[in-house]
Amino acid sequence: MARTPARDTDTAGGERLLILSAGVGSGHNSAAAAVQQACGARSDIAEVQVLDVLKVSSVLYRALLAKGYFVLAKDLPWLVDWAYDASDPPFRRRGPIDPWTRANAVPVIDAIRQFRPTAIVCTHFLPAQLLASLLLRGVTDARTAVVTTDYDFQGLWLPGAFHALFVAREEGRMELLAHGLPLDRVAATGIPIAQQFNPAPLRDAGEPPMLLISAGATGGDYAVSVVRQTMHMQSPFTATVVCGRNDALRQRIERLVAPAGDRYRVLGFTSEMPQLMRRADLFVGKPGGLSASECMAAGLPMVLVNPIPGQEVRNGDYLLEQGAAVRCNSSSTIGWKIDEVLREPGRLERMQAAARGTGRPDAASDVLTGLLDGPTRPLVVTRAAQRTILAASEQRVVAADLTGPSSLVRLIDSIEDSTVALLQAEELGDLQKRYAASNGGLVLRRGRAPVSLHWEARRLLRAILRGDEALPVRAEGLGAPPA
Repeated sequence: MARTPARDTDTAGGERLLILSAGVGSGHNSAAAAVQQACGARSDIAEVQVLDVLKVSSVLYRALLAKGYFVLAKDLPWLVDWAYDASDPPFRRRGPIDPWTRANAVPVIDAIRQFRPTAIVCTHFLPAQLLASLLLRGVTDARTAVVTTDYDFQGLWLPGAFHALFVAREEGRMELLAHGLPLDRVAATGIPIAQQFNPAPLRDAGEPPMLLISAGATGGDYAVSVVRQTMHMQSPFTATVVCGRNDALRQRIERLVAPAGDRYRVLGFTSEMPQLMRRADLFVGKPGGLSASECMAAGLPMVLVNPIPGQEVRNGDYLLEQGAAVRCNSSSTIGWKIDEVLREPGRLERMQAAARGTGRPDAASDVLTGLLDGPTRPLVVTRAAQRTILAASEQRVVAADLTGPSSLVRLIDSIEDSTVALLQAEELGDLQKRYAASNGGLVLRRGRAPVSLHWEARRLLRAILRGDEALPVRAEGLGAPPA
């Protein structure tokens, strides 16, 4: 667990922030590090801890999740694509909290109890689903944020309880609003990336364009094909090739480009990627959520190669829509494709402008502001409401169009004016019988005989009331989805 001590004694009574990630690839941990960095600019945060939940799980569990995914992506990409689509509808799975996952979550729960956070940020869906369970069980009352790390929203990221959900782009926010999620709980902030405080280096306009060719953190062999094809390009250029932690790949590419003299610079793993991105003119590599976000923030357009089915393909689709990328579907045309970009007058400059317009360099600080300045009570989506949302998704209708007992209703905290629950209309009727107030609203109360309440209602009250004995709320139908 990485730990940042309190900045000074004046912040000793401030927020205690826990950032939970999972080391499946490097992107989730990079987003966590970006949020940690952004904490330094806030005087109301006294202490920060970052925990990769896989590092405290069993070796077998860690290997299956962290390594198994990439083995499948390489050898059985069709299976990864199918699994992504199968898990896309929200609440199709109740979250991956199966008995084995629950057993591996014990060290994480212990860390939460020991640190006693007042706020928690999750940059992977595994801890997000775990935190939903803990909020409903009353294990923690920390304000909890879910921060997605790809441009497209996937249903696995939607838990049954949270305080704020931050997505990468406006389309993802609109998708969640169509599912019935309230405006005050969902925001499109972009994907958190580390801030770069040094000014971007000035490039000599007379120099040839610089390509930044990335094999990813682990060093994908596809980089060999990319480099080989660039050697056939007609346009003038220089290239920096980053091979990640794959030393064999670096040596192989060094031998390949040796006849080209100093046109190519070959590196292994480097912490200087942000600086390289700001010096480059065109990025060639995979559209991972974090690498794509870093490119966009640097105004660096992308040539997309070898995307992982599912999230990376969808990331690429978004960048293509924005005019900030081109895609190569065949390794044999990569050089020609880059040549086409460089030869067409003004095309590279237009793509660079599109990338700058797409970038969200302040995402990490916006996440902290949205969480810490947002509602203090969680939003609870009851299991019945989850079934309604799933059914609406599968029927391809928006939740606001549903009628009858299974339609959705929101409970609004009358004090904070924030949405605290999303439930079925039938469930509302049960609550009205018990908690109806004279003004037509409801006053939720901690029951003297909680056993008489339905199990789901007890979970709802425990999460919403927290330490309070009563809370006045009002019920509202969804109405038309927000524009």
